[in-house]
Amino acid sequence: MGIAILLIIVAALSRVFALKHPELLNFSPMMALAFCGAIYLKRPYGYLIPFFALLVSDLYLNHYYGVSLFYVGMIFKYLSFAAAFMIGLWVAKNKSWTAIFGGAFGASILFYLITNSYAWVVEPGYAKSLAGWWQALTIGLPGFAPTWSFFRHSLTSDLLFVASLSFLMEWIALRAGQNSLFGKNSGERLARS
Repeated sequence: MGIAILLIIVAALSRVFALKHPELLNFSPMMALAFCGAIYLKRPYGYLIPFFALLVSDLYLNHYYGVSLFYVGMIFKYLSFAAAFMIGLWVAKNKSWTAIFGGAFGASILFYLITNSYAWVVEPGYAKSLAGWWQALTIGLPGFAPTWSFFRHSLTSDLLFVASLSFLMEWIALRAGQNSLFGKNSGERLARS
């Protein structure tokens, strides 16, 4: 549990680090924390710690940018993370490498669809039509980077951080002699050799 809490603190701090490196703004471990928290953290921490890290880092970033500490768009972001968490709960019951990476991919797509659909609804620059929604999902608004590039960064970071967290947690289980995706009771074989 200590390693998991340390990883969550580092993840929250990475969002603050991204302020100095704008190219990393959408390269965040937060979705991976919500998703992997459901798979690997014990209750109630599996529910609370990733969302607490997200909330604390959001409050800091909102203050930094001079926006309202809480705004309606945060609800949709948190719904996206809750969806990732729910997918993680399903993966925890059907754990395999395929389920982990498929779930991470699905959570990334849901986040992208939910948050960009919200932007399409509230942003006056988008036509309130299927073409406007498609614009919100692909090229975004003029003067800004295309939204597909944000998805590319999010998907890359989600898969990278899910792989790192899952590999670490499975390795810890293996070393502790527990069942791991590296092999059933492989820790016992490791201890005997």
